[in-house]
Amino acid sequence: MKLYYSPAACSMAVHIALREAGLPVTLARVDLVHHTLAEPENGTNDYYAIHPRGYVPLLQLDDGSRHSEASALLQFIADQVPGRNLLPAPGTPARLEAVGWLTLISTELHKVFSPWLWHKETDASTVAACKQKLHKRFAELDHHLAARDYLLGSQFSVADAYCFTIVGWARLLHLSLGAYPKLQEYQSRVAARPAVQAAMRAEGLVRD
Repeated sequence: MKLYYSPAACSMAVHIALREAGLPVTLARVDLVHHTLAEPENGTNDYYAIHPRGYVPLLQLDDGSRHSEASALLQFIADQVPGRNLLPAPGTPARLEAVGWLTLISTELHKVFSPWLWHKETDASTVAACKQKLHKRFAELDHHLAARDYLLGSQFSVADAYCFTIVGWARLLHLSLGAYPKLQEYQSRVAARPAVQAAMRAEGLVRD
């Protein structure tokens, strides 16, 4: 498989999941500002030629097909290696809870951060509303994690890979997590996992 990614973007959740799953993957770095590939493919570095939507993650399977959308990719990866317990079994209440978290992260965190807080031209009132909503969700996560190591309890899942990645944007945007000690502990706990360290190192986000 090949993962088209940009460092610290939402594609990092998929990158982490692939490493947690033990699945082999090659990486193709994308510049999301110019929508170009770091290494040209088929004579071009135009990323739109690869993925018309222009964003990451994009996962190319061994059959050559390409698929996007983080939540869908995370579920697909988990289902490839059920023995790794990256998601509960399909059709169970635990799976329903896990998909619920993936959906909440996608809609209530990911799409509140992005695109609004990444663009300087966003109106100040919109920025304030987004930050208020994020702090509400951070408080919810902080409360939820008070008695749990991970979102589903004691077992790491691909939902944690997604949550860790998106909540991590708070630091990049200078949005304090100081009021949420359990959420901060969670971020540190996930960051310490070997697969997470390997993904971050491969993306140039941490150094040896």
